[in-house]
Amino acid sequence: MEAMWAALALSLKVAGWATAIDLVFGVAVGFLLARGRFPGRDLIETTLALPMVLPPTVLGYYLLVMIGRRSEFGAWLHGQFGIDLVFTWQAAVIAASIVAFPLVFKPARAAFEAVDPQLEQAARVLGISEPAIFFRVTLPLAWRGILAGLLLAFARALGEFGATLMVAGSIPGKTQTLSVAVYEAVQAGQDHVADSLVLVTSAVSIAVLLSAGRLGAGQSGY
Repeated sequence: MEAMWAALALSLKVAGWATAIDLVFGVAVGFLLARGRFPGRDLIETTLALPMVLPPTVLGYYLLVMIGRRSEFGAWLHGQFGIDLVFTWQAAVIAASIVAFPLVFKPARAAFEAVDPQLEQAARVLGISEPAIFFRVTLPLAWRGILAGLLLAFARALGEFGATLMVAGSIPGKTQTLSVAVYEAVQAGQDHVADSLVLVTSAVSIAVLLSAGRLGAGQSGY
């Protein structure tokens, strides 16, 4: 039981940080794609959506190449600060945030595109600055769609397995998330432990999906 609660706490920690990261970058990218018209826009969107279709192990391999000690970035981190990202909970956050990122920027883009441009234009006529228009007009009108995407991203990050296992491993109490703990329990023949972990994971995921569904229904009604 102690190991189960430790895995749950770590999973919530990883999913929370991953969702926070996706909130910042997902909203920014969603707004840029919704409002911007520039060469390569479709290619950028397609590239950012790849985590939705690529196998998690492929994403994990890409991450190992990018942040492993043999990579330029990983070698620089180790040489300058003595930091090794691989096999840490921070690596699990990076993996979860990348896998869940499309679930944030795509709903954010759709939510921003649904905002009536005339309302933003009216704010400009009143002399309101562009940052103020975004935070006082655009974002409040798009928040339901963004929040629904964030909830889905949180659920996806909570259940991330393949990429997390490759870059963070399965160190109990340090990098072993719920999904990885389920895999380890099954491999060890500990069916009762696996049953408990699955029930906890399913309950949390169902609660998040129900919340996202209600937000989506509210957005449609709006």
